[in-house]
Amino acid sequence: MIKILIPTYNEAQNIEAILSAVRSILPEVDVLVIDDSSPDGTGDIVCSLAKDDRHIELLSRSRKEGLGKAYIDGFKNVLQVPKYSHLIMMDADFSHDPTYLPDLIKASDGQGMVIGSRYVAGGATEGWEGWRKKLSAGGNMYTRTITRMP
Repeated sequence: MIKILIPTYNEAQNIEAILSAVRSILPEVDVLVIDDSSPDGTGDIVCSLAKDDRHIELLSRSRKEGLGKAYIDGFKNVLQVPKYSHLIMMDADFSHDPTYLPDLIKASDGQGMVIGSRYVAGGATEGWEGWRKKLSAGGNMYTRTITRMP
């Protein structure tokens, strides 16, 4: 089984569309939305959608704790039910295009980990402002420096 983690904060404009896209492409996957009590009602939208779709689940956190902690909490949630063979992390804003999910899953056959990246051949950052591209490039440079990985 496959579980997709989608951390959110103020994603009310995107959440229904991203969940619909993911579920239409991979109807058998489970999706865990990790919401940091978004003031725009993101969590309420997810709760409403989850009532009609048993594959959608909400992990609501009491305050904004950030992306890294959201993934950690999502991992803890998934590890409580060790039925998943694949765990996928993606954003709610379509910067991770759900149409690539089947290819990502297929590429994972026989692999311990597969990473989809905007920085590999064929990757892209469509519609990003200059500051966001610079922030992303800087974060990658920092990570390569700290981990001493190419």
